[in-house]
Amino acid sequence: MTKRDARDTGPDAGRGASRDAEEQLARSFEANRPRLLRVAYTMTGSLVEAEDCVQDAWLRLRRLDDPGSVRDLGAWLTTTVSRLALDALSSARARREQYVGTWLPEPLVADRSHDPVDRVTLDESVSMALLVVLERLSPAERTAFVLHDVFSVPFPEIADVVGRSPAAVRQLASRARRQVEDGRPRTPATVAEQQKVVEAFTAACQDGDLPGLIALLDPDVVLRGDGGGKVVTLQRTEREAARVAQMIITYAGKVGPLNIRPVEVNGVPGLAIRAGTGQLAVLSLTVDAGRITAIDIMRNPDKLAKVPDLD
Repeated sequence: MTKRDARDTGPDAGRGASRDAEEQLARSFEANRPRLLRVAYTMTGSLVEAEDCVQDAWLRLRRLDDPGSVRDLGAWLTTTVSRLALDALSSARARREQYVGTWLPEPLVADRSHDPVDRVTLDESVSMALLVVLERLSPAERTAFVLHDVFSVPFPEIADVVGRSPAAVRQLASRARRQVEDGRPRTPATVAEQQKVVEAFTAACQDGDLPGLIALLDPDVVLRGDGGGKVVTLQRTEREAARVAQMIITYAGKVGPLNIRPVEVNGVPGLAIRAGTGQLAVLSLTVDAGRITAIDIMRNPDKLAKVPDLD
C-alpha cells in the first residue's frame, strides 16, 4: 500500500468525507433558500418570522441521523418550512388580536436603482395586495392556498403539513381561492402602469393638487396605516376618494418638506417617504383598472428595520 493509499483509508479520510458531505448539504440548502423564504413569508406576512422558519429548517436538517438519505431535499425542506410557518402563523394570530391599530404585512423594500442579489425573489405571489387578502383566511386555508395555488405543492403533501386529508385540503384551498379572487385586483397594473400611477401620485402630493389626487383614486379607495402603537398613524381604516385625498394632502402640508423616494415594495413600484421629523414611512399602492384602490402606509419601525438606507 502506498502512502497515498494509507492516507485515503485512514481516520483523516473519514473526516474529509464528512466535511465534503456537510459542504454539499449546505450548498443544496442554499440553493433552496430563496424558495423557502418566499413560502414562509407568503404564509406569515413577516420576513423576520420567515427567516426564523428557514433557519430552524436548516437546524432540523442537520440534526437528522443521515441527511443524505432524504430523497427529495426540496420537498422535505418545503414541508418542514411550511409546518414551521403554520405554527408561527397560528401563534401570531393571537398576538395580532392584541396589536395596537391596524396590522399590515411587513413590506419587502428594495432601492429601485439597485438589484441586490441576496434579496428575496419577488413576483405577484407576494404582492402587498395578496398578503392583505390572505389575512382574512384561517391559518389552514392560507396554508392550503399558498402551497397549492402559489407554489404548486400537491394536495397529499399539504395534507401532511396541516394534518388533514387531501380531500379536506382541496376544500380548504377552494374556499380560500374564492375569498382571494374577491379581494385581489380584477385588472392589475403592469409594472409600467404602476410606475406611472406612482409618479402621478407623488406629483399630486408634492404640489398639493387635491383634484389631481382624487382623480387617481378609485371612488372606494381604502387607506390603512400600521404604526404598531409606536408611532402615530391612522386610528382606523379610511375610505372614499375625496376624504382619503384630503387627509393625504393635509398631512403632507403639516409635516413640511417630504423626502420622497421611489422604491420597490414587494416587487412593484412604491414609495419611501421621510418626513421632516426624520420618521420613515413606506407606501404600497394597489392599482386596479388604472386607479388606486388601496394605500397601505407602514410606519411601524420594527417592520422597517430591514429597509435599506435610502438617504
